[in-house]
Amino acid sequence: MAALAGAGYTGGAGLGGAGGPMTNANDSFIDEVTEEVRRDRLYGWLRRWGWAIALAIVLVVGFAGWTEWRQAQERQLAQLRGEVLLTALELPAGPDRVAALAEVPLAGDEGVVAALLLAGEQAADGDAASAIAGLDAVAADGAVRPLYRDLASLKAQMLRGAEADRAALEALAQPGAPFGLLAQEQLAMLDLGAGDRDAAVARLQAIRADAGVTPNQEARLRALLSALGAPPAAEG
Repeated sequence: MAALAGAGYTGGAGLGGAGGPMTNANDSFIDEVTEEVRRDRLYGWLRRWGWAIALAIVLVVGFAGWTEWRQAQERQLAQLRGEVLLTALELPAGPDRVAALAEVPLAGDEGVVAALLLAGEQAADGDAASAIAGLDAVAADGAVRPLYRDLASLKAQMLRGAEADRAALEALAQPGAPFGLLAQEQLAMLDLGAGDRDAAVARLQAIRADAGVTPNQEARLRALLSALGAPPAAEG
């Protein structure tokens, strides 16, 4: 024993003492068992919920594919509507152009522009009733952008003249509305038609004083006020 001790033998160091081979073997065994338990839990979880993961993947991929297909269809339809619109505009004004514009469906910006142009052609040909009907359809279509709906409504009221709907014009004339000043001008025309000169003059002067009035509209208002005999101070 003394010889062994002198040779550096410490007893437990080589037979499972701290840091020895047996300790390492135990640690390795525990790690393997822990890893096996983790794998069993993972496989069990996958067996239980794997179908849901697969379904989610299929739905995501399917939705992405459907979205791309729908966008491609919309682009193709928009291109076709644009081509029909351009073809119609290449025709001389008259029945042929009217018929061609009528073929463009009321969908997308191209369809709305075609409807507005069609109404203009019909009004120029003396068919105000058809023009008003088409404009009213655009104004009532919730799928059309608000800017186009307001424009269609204003044009329809302008074509109605003295029979314009005052309530519709007042809605279009709200502060900040895109065609508010034009709607105000039409309301002034209704005032004149009703024999209320003072109200018309006051409204026209208010429009002229607005910072958003365009040069063309300002010139038109100045001529109207002059024809109505508005005093110079009121015009300025």
